[in-house]
Amino acid sequence: QVQMVESGGGLVQAGGSLRLSCAASGRTGSSYARGWFRQAPGKEREFVAAINWSGDSTDYADSVKGRFTISRDNAKNTVYLQMNRLKPEDTAVYYCAARNAFGSRAVYDYPFWGPGTQVTVSS
Repeated sequence: QVQMVESGGGLVQAGGSLRLSCAASGRTGSSYARGWFRQAPGKEREFVAAINWSGDSTDYADSVKGRFTISRDNAKNTVYLQMNRLKPEDTAVYYCAARNAFGSRAVYDYPFWGPGTQVTVSS
């Protein structure tokens, strides 16, 4: 079992930056692949980025590629999402998730989820 909690969300102007953190607890938290997803009001939850357990493989949605960077510190059981050049359309609740293998963008493939953190980008 993996428990996670996100932090770092907030209100930022378009063009600004935020760094989200996701701290995990549990015996195998550091060995799981981790992902970031987001859900805007009235929309389905969508994939943002993922990273494998060692941190040497990453995957990004086209909408964030080149602007967002996912990374992890296994000593701290923490995954980060650095978000630069934010746009109003990035406004959403951001969730971190974990699964036992890297390579999926599907919400239903991730059994473990944090409660989410709100990111609001003003124009």
